[in-house]
Amino acid sequence: MFDRNTIKVYNSLTGTIEDFKTIKKDEVDMYVCGPTVYDNIHIGNARPVIFFDTVRRFLKYVGYKVVYASNFTDIDDKIIKAALKEGLSEEEIANKYIKAYLDVVEKLGCEMDVIRPRVTENIEGIVDFIQRLVDNNSAYVSGDDVYYDVNSNPTYGILSNQKLDELEVGSRIEINSGKKDPRDFTLWKKTKDTGKKWPSRFGDGRPGWHTECVVMIHKIFNGSIDIHGGGTDLRFPHHENEIAQNYSLYKDYLAHYWIHNARLDLRGEKMSKSLGNVILVKDIIEQYPPMVLRMAILSNHYRQVISYQDDLMEQMSGEWNKIEKLYISLERKIELNNPNQDLSGEVLPIMDDFLKEMAYDFNTSTAITHLYSLMKQINVDLRKNDVELKTYQDEFKTFTDMLYILGLKVDVKPLTKSELELVLEWQKSRKEKDFVKADELRNKITELGIKL
Repeated sequence: MFDRNTIKVYNSLTGTIEDFKTIKKDEVDMYVCGPTVYDNIHIGNARPVIFFDTVRRFLKYVGYKVVYASNFTDIDDKIIKAALKEGLSEEEIANKYIKAYLDVVEKLGCEMDVIRPRVTENIEGIVDFIQRLVDNNSAYVSGDDVYYDVNSNPTYGILSNQKLDELEVGSRIEINSGKKDPRDFTLWKKTKDTGKKWPSRFGDGRPGWHTECVVMIHKIFNGSIDIHGGGTDLRFPHHENEIAQNYSLYKDYLAHYWIHNARLDLRGEKMSKSLGNVILVKDIIEQYPPMVLRMAILSNHYRQVISYQDDLMEQMSGEWNKIEKLYISLERKIELNNPNQDLSGEVLPIMDDFLKEMAYDFNTSTAITHLYSLMKQINVDLRKNDVELKTYQDEFKTFTDMLYILGLKVDVKPLTKSELELVLEWQKSRKEKDFVKADELRNKITELGIKL
């Protein structure tokens, strides 16, 4: 029997695999950095969305209540630029791409009951937070801007495993920047552009990027959290700077476990909107079923770089087709042999193997091999004539539980009574070798959108 106390997680903060222990009994508080909403997301952006949704599903399955938050950065220089380009306000741009983001995220099979704060709804809290940093000498006002003083924090560099003197290499001092140190980062900036500004005690302007998540985490969770996630590109400077600010005020590292997924490259090259070598999610899911992209991402360990190739998508398309067909065959087998349409069953021992892989640093790639092993056994049983209905029900329960954790959703509805009778009649015609009638019935079944 699987024991959730065996869960282990790679913690980017310590660089080690650690036992997973929650702050609150039976609850996991998790925050994942969300998108800056100035454009459609590409498939690289989708990797953390899919992975952390899977983490959440697994933790829920093994009995935790998971409080999950992921933000929208809805004010930013890129949003202002996009607004000017499209002739819209920053708010209209943000709303447009938030809607587009939520649409593709839902299609990718992600659970949608997520707390989704916006930066623009938290400006007052951000300003107060910055003032507290100034008051305890962790930040300073210089000219029109406010900067965090990295030299005030002896722990700075703990996440990226860099020392302050190493961070100075390659940095450039901006002319008249007003910084005490070139490594100091902006908390609030006075702006003169056409973008939206907020009044504050520091002058009209906008917050820097690195403060928003710290403020929203404290507002939502009222303290430090279990898991803070995001892509490896956020580890430095974004997450490093979040930790620094939080440590200055609260003397802790904001989250007990920092989890970072690796990149998704495009044919061996880093994918970047600035480089123009991106594939948008909305485009790829027009070419393939959304679950194919989800499978492509989960078939690799989250800490391994994925190189997107057409061959990978073709391979995963074939695997998804097998899952879909087997799901439908097994469900129909149970329905046709059980007039009450009772699909309930018990999980098989192989589920423990699946969960053990998920419990060791969310190893989806190996967990999927147990899914394939189960599918092989189900296919063997489906070809037999003497298998008990309960066996199918237990297989179906195990199969669907694995698919739930992986977020792989087969879109098929149970048969109504009249549909069931039609399929039974089709099966009878085939058995009696009345192929003319069987073809007629099959056409009717197909017209009703029933998959066989």
